[in-house]
Amino acid sequence: MSSKAETKRLALTPGEPAGIGPDLCVALAQQTQAVELVAVCDPDLLETRAKVLGLPLALEPFDPAGPPSPTAPGVLRVDAAARLATPGIPGELNPDNASYVLETLNAACAGCLNGRWEAMVTAPVHKGVINDAGLAFSGHTEFLAQRCAQLTASGRAEPAPEPLIEPVTEPVMEPVMLLSAPVLRVALATTHLPLSQVPNAITAPRLEHIIRVLTAGLQESFGIPRPRILVCGLNPHAGEGGHLGHEEQDVIIPLLERLRAEGLNLAGPMPADTVFVPPQLERADAVLAMYHDQGLPVLKHLGFGQAVNVTLGLPIVRTSVDHGTALDLAGSGRADAGSLRAAIALAAEIVTKKP
Repeated sequence: MSSKAETKRLALTPGEPAGIGPDLCVALAQQTQAVELVAVCDPDLLETRAKVLGLPLALEPFDPAGPPSPTAPGVLRVDAAARLATPGIPGELNPDNASYVLETLNAACAGCLNGRWEAMVTAPVHKGVINDAGLAFSGHTEFLAQRCAQLTASGRAEPAPEPLIEPVTEPVMEPVMLLSAPVLRVALATTHLPLSQVPNAITAPRLEHIIRVLTAGLQESFGIPRPRILVCGLNPHAGEGGHLGHEEQDVIIPLLERLRAEGLNLAGPMPADTVFVPPQLERADAVLAMYHDQGLPVLKHLGFGQAVNVTLGLPIVRTSVDHGTALDLAGSGRADAGSLRAAIALAAEIVTKKP
């Protein structure tokens, strides 16, 4: 692995082959990067998409033995760790390629664990088509937690295809999803859960784990010595003293009081309809939302296209875009690479700050 002074070597997974991920990879390859990007994918996908977009692209096989170095404009290094089952056609989902998508994530994850890459950056995947293929998949965050746990427990970090065709079980590691934009950071206590399942998931052990991982992540990855975290309530008006729900009284308040007594800088539980107002955010390093659509609509309203999804609590560095596959834009040349560019920059920054 490179030293802190050297060029950072990052794995880049293009995600759903029918979406805009391949477009974004081709577009970024047109510019000089401050890092060495290695696309973990089928090279035919990028060559074909470059032709569709009318952009020049020369692919170089990735050499793990060589020193990391930035590539020239119009050039991208590729690790052909997986091959498409059928050609990726812009805008046309095909379940036959679902295993391929997971294999690229598997290879990138293993490569980060064994030191081949210093971080992985992911373009968007399509959860629906992966599940349509019979592969239980709730998102990058959960999948990578499972793979890191499996590879760490086995004592090896080489891709293994077997777990890709089995149902995804509860990961041993429970990471934290943090969306970071220039004006706001929002972490999630629960991620891709149906709303009906959220109240039962708001337990004291889970919240304590989330808060500790978030605090450590803000310290280590963002260089904030004593981060101030605003914690949302689950219910309207943070439960209104128990009249609009009991989770605050029973779980959240006692936990926050205990953690504050340890010295953690926590405010709340705060009503979600007022926690995002400017005077509150000016005093905060992050907001902890109880569920996906409590916090992310505000984050994306304020920073869409510039926000980055950061996975905290894993033994690897992983960042991602703040948007989906945008099938209607695939192959059109109109996809905005801003979020992917920000994800690459933040991954390199986090790697530099890590001890």
